[in-house]
Amino acid sequence: MSAVGSSNPEYVVARVRARRGSLYGDEEYRKLTRMGPAEIARFMEESSYADEINALGSRHGGVDLIEYALNRNLASQFDAILDWSEGSLYGLIARYLRKFDAWNVKTVIRGVYTDADQSAVESDLIRAGEFDDRRIRRLLEADAIDAVVEVLEDTIYGDPLQAAYAEYEETDVLVPLENAVDRAFYERLLSGLGGGEPTRQYEAFLKAEVDFRNATNALRLARSGADIDPAAYFIEGGELFTRGSLARLARNLDELVEYIADSQYGDELGPALRELEEADSLIAFEHATDAALLAYGDRLGTIHPVSITPIISYILAKEREVENIRAIARGKEAGLSADEIESELVIT
Repeated sequence: MSAVGSSNPEYVVARVRARRGSLYGDEEYRKLTRMGPAEIARFMEESSYADEINALGSRHGGVDLIEYALNRNLASQFDAILDWSEGSLYGLIARYLRKFDAWNVKTVIRGVYTDADQSAVESDLIRAGEFDDRRIRRLLEADAIDAVVEVLEDTIYGDPLQAAYAEYEETDVLVPLENAVDRAFYERLLSGLGGGEPTRQYEAFLKAEVDFRNATNALRLARSGADIDPAAYFIEGGELFTRGSLARLARNLDELVEYIADSQYGDELGPALRELEEADSLIAFEHATDAALLAYGDRLGTIHPVSITPIISYILAKEREVENIRAIARGKEAGLSADEIESELVIT
């Protein structure tokens, strides 16, 4: 891998397409929803998760084995993509994969906040970002929120978390800290992309991701009824909202839903918006935005088949596969029915 020299999208796209063919489809998910955790692990052992299940099987069992195997496989898959990549392509992929640094920071903060067991927090970490093992270990050893902030002081999350810490202390809710992490990630992600038309298409995809994140945050705030300034949680970089429009719309759920329905995303999110109105299901809306992003990434991948977009599309699809398997395993452990579990899955 190298961030210098010429990009090699032809090679990386060919490798990624080969792996995409092995992702689970509808039929595999239907089978998994009718299995117990031990059967799910055996099913995974016969697929692309074999190495991880075999390596971890002597130390873990049940849902723990599945969780550890999923996270290790995800990190391994994305490390491989970086190993294959050269030049500016490497840089674009690396900056997107830093989303897992943001995920890990938020996971550790939630773990400290809820006084969770360190091993439980570690099992939820996905080591596919930029943080090395030493920083991950220091994060896991932090026993207070301010200690987590201190570990991150030399990263892009340091200053934003320092700024949000006072509000966290005042309110004792994690929203200011989690939004500080998201804003730091997306603002760095979208800065100075440059490049030609394929990169501009990639930028359009990232803006859609920011729009969906802002929409979800606004819907959460609109439903909560809490006296919180929505503008404080606005993420720069999208096209659907301005700071002012988000602040106004988040105070009226009906207006917010109508605004999204009339936007460029209305066709793809229409069914989810109706469900949001009729069943008050924010989870269904979040699943719909995930599915819309997957479909958007796939569409861009067909417009520029030899570019970063098919690679990002695969990263999203692989991430979604892992989330679906995790949801099935946890649902089975919680005693949910197959129909209840299927409603938690994002399938395109």
